[in-house]
Amino acid sequence: MRVVGAVLSAVLLLAAVAAEAQQNVRIPVEQSGRTVQLAAQLFRPAHGATPAPAVAIFHGCGGPGQNTSRMAGLLASWGYAALVVDSFSARGLKDVCGRNWPTQADAEARAHDIDATLAWMAKQPGIDAKRLGYMGYSYGGGVAMLRALSNAPSGSAPTPAARAVVLVYPDCALADTLGPRLSVRQPTLFAMGALDDWTPVPRCQAVIDRVASGKELIETKVYEGAHHSFDALGLPVRYLDGVGNRSKPGGCCGAHYGAHEPAWKQFVADVRGFLAKHLVP
Repeated sequence: MRVVGAVLSAVLLLAAVAAEAQQNVRIPVEQSGRTVQLAAQLFRPAHGATPAPAVAIFHGCGGPGQNTSRMAGLLASWGYAALVVDSFSARGLKDVCGRNWPTQADAEARAHDIDATLAWMAKQPGIDAKRLGYMGYSYGGGVAMLRALSNAPSGSAPTPAARAVVLVYPDCALADTLGPRLSVRQPTLFAMGALDDWTPVPRCQAVIDRVASGKELIETKVYEGAHHSFDALGLPVRYLDGVGNRSKPGGCCGAHYGAHEPAWKQFVADVRGFLAKHLVP
């Protein structure tokens, strides 16, 4: 237990040190004939060669939180630029987990945030436009999945191609409208909790089973004993009876969520290995 505690403390310390290098920025996104300026935090890499690989992070239905900031700090400590994007504040949103549960159309529209973010990162000094990736959590993971499995919207500006995608307990029900045959164009990691009843593993496996092209690019990690938000360190597992849940009839309601430290530690190792394989030359 002392060794585990020491490793955990070291990881959190590295994330805290990297977090000191963060910078507040804005990401312009075209929406319904106007430009929305999304708030974002850019974490510069703590070490390594420049230009550096970069990873954008997209939050879940509760907005940006400690888990997305913690991951950005870890990425920076590993030598990546990391960008935590707030898709909600500029749109007057804060938490859409309950009665404002986002629709399919909301998710498909939010996929434009990924396109705009990749384009923005590709233009930044110190970032390698040829080594970009993105991560999505829960609802944001479902949005990231839509982008990873579908082409950019017709008529949109060219978007730099991502070389790696990480989907963290993604809302796989959002893929129901994509059709029976799917394709994957870049290495994609599904990271899920075995006990997740909010974005359950079987729902995501059904999506993976529909992939007809590029299935060899998919990696799947399922963490035993873990519920949704297994990376919410310090938060005991509890049941939320008022949250929307697309895995239930009618999309309502209720799910468990909370931390599972062994799953989180393995997840960190898995993400580090996956990104090193695909974003580091």
